Amino acid sequence: MNSEVAIQVSNLSKIYKVYDKAVDRLKEALNPFRKTYHKDFSAVKDISFTLKKGEALGIVGKNGSGKSTLLKMITGVLTPTSGEISVNGKVAALLELGAGFNPEYTGLENIYLNGTIMGYSREEMESKVDDILSFADIGDFIHQPVKSYSSGMFARLAFAVAINVDPDILIVDEALSVGDIHFQAKCYRKFEEFKEKGKTILFVTHSLESVIRYCTTAILLNEGQLIKEGSPKEIVDLFKRILTNSVSEPANKINEHNEQVNLGSRYLEVWKDKLEIHPDYLDYGDKRAEIVDYGVFDQMGTLNTNLRSDEVCSFKMRVRFHEKISNPIFAFAIKDLKGMEIAGTNTWYDGNFTGTYEAGTEVIVSFSHQLNLQGGDYSLSLGCTGYEGDDLVVYNRLYDIVFFKVVILKSIVGITDLNTKISYELL
Repeated sequence: MNSEVAIQVSNLSKIYKVYDKAVDRLKEALNPFRKTYHKDFSAVKDISFTLKKGEALGIVGKNGSGKSTLLKMITGVLTPTSGEISVNGKVAALLELGAGFNPEYTGLENIYLNGTIMGYSREEMESKVDDILSFADIGDFIHQPVKSYSSGMFARLAFAVAINVDPDILIVDEALSVGDIHFQAKCYRKFEEFKEKGKTILFVTHSLESVIRYCTTAILLNEGQLIKEGSPKEIVDLFKRILTNSVSEPANKINEHNEQVNLGSRYLEVWKDKLEIHPDYLDYGDKRAEIVDYGVFDQMGTLNTNLRSDEVCSFKMRVRFHEKISNPIFAFAIKDLKGMEIAGTNTWYDGNFTGTYEAGTEVIVSFSHQLNLQGGDYSLSLGCTGYEGDDLVVYNRLYDIVFFKVVILKSIVGITDLNTKISYELL
């Protein structure tokens, strides 16, 4: 293997035997005619990739796509069914919580146990214990059995051990998600230090923001197969399309902003059928104008509920009119998970005269913007109202109809990014 290569995976596969009943395993083992009672399940299918020294590789994919199985084979926890793995350097792995720890031992005893597994003597580990304890910061719990630890304490100790045994390759499988935000920030600073030292990182996570921010390259797995390898942004964009099963033509090629269409004319797909609808959403109004479809779209015009803060996205809704209505007001609002309204607008505030719509017609309304918000989860509400005389009439409102995630590429304070420009003047 090339000396510049840290990990090389060639045609790697892992097949499990799946039995309908536990007794079938015994029947198969004792059957004199070698009759099979199992079905083969391919958790990983013929995967190949190369990771160079100093790179940080992010592995993304839906649950059950083979990410953890792949890491366990690379670390030697699982044996591949076929294929080859070459690892050049000392590996420290942080897999699922508890891996490599004896629950009956204290935290301190487990530090020495992990050091022994890594090939260090007790004397060598004693020189590292102070740094481990300082990073883990779990106080006197270090002298308690780890079976009494919370998941956050477990993660702190496991990560502290992994990064302080001076590995050449650090492998992390989603374990940081259980820590608090301060611990996660400390871990990600360590990632940056590792990259600066030329060490290699293999990182499995559901945090798309972390992949873009901390990884130099990424791969996408789906149903055990390697779909693509490329830049973090490219892989994240592709993953977001897979999450929403969105492989059709971009919606903005079908309909333009506020285009009035005849019922059933050029409307080719139902957006909401591809979204995960909030089961407790609120739907009310007299339905003389009805919101019959809606969607969240990324910059490419693809249905997507994972949106980057630096790209222009859009919320769209399709409104069907059951009687003639003049100058309806179209609106949207964004709320955080606590129900606080964060942002929103409507065509009335925008000074937009929306026109008159006959019964049987439909309009697709698009709200396009950059979501300069703090990274996290938000809900979308949509509405169609109007003034009849001095009275505001609600035709249809959908509150908290769908959730979406904002991925932000830099840390900010508060709930919104002001895109502040910073300058310096030496006096």
